[in-house]
Amino acid sequence: MKAAFAVLAVALLAGCATTAAANDPQDAFFAALAARCGQAYAGRLASDQEADAAMRGKAMVMHVRRCTPDRIEIPFHIEGLGPDGGWDRSRTWIVTRTPAGLRLKHDHRHADGSADELTMYGGETAAPGTASRQTFPVDAESIALFTRTGRSVSNGNIWSIETTGDDFTYGLNREGRDFRVTFDYSQPVTPPPAPWGW
Repeated sequence: MKAAFAVLAVALLAGCATTAAANDPQDAFFAALAARCGQAYAGRLASDQEADAAMRGKAMVMHVRRCTPDRIEIPFHIEGLGPDGGWDRSRTWIVTRTPAGLRLKHDHRHADGSADELTMYGGETAAPGTASRQTFPVDAESIALFTRTGRSVSNGNIWSIETTGDDFTYGLNREGRDFRVTFDYSQPVTPPPAPWGW
């Protein structure tokens, strides 16, 4: 009788663990992004601050370019802001699984492929978030980078990524700052060239 009860208890616990894993919002969020792997989408500036005036009205493309079970690379291309008025291909958002949750980093490159002075900054999730939205408060490594390069205004940054059935939105918020770009999943486009340095 005790043996039968023990087997039943293990089976019930295993079922709970499977359900918990299946319902983990960060797993669901990561899977939703990975499901778009290889696809590129047209987008636009969705916020309205003077700091981003140069981006207003510019064509934008995000490309879920490369995916592994623990890492998704998403280049962000902007027309008209690169050398000689061409495409700016300097930015890649990198979402990585960590033991504690998810991490977002920003890989910034120059047109010759070299790393920008301000690169690989970002944050890590501090809460489970939802299957469609994750937020990434600035991490200690990035605060040190911002401070060292005279950009301590960014020490309060919180980035966000939202992916729904309709669109993908990337955001940056801190006191006095609201930046958002939105990409329409109903507007797939031909994948762009590799970002600079990749």
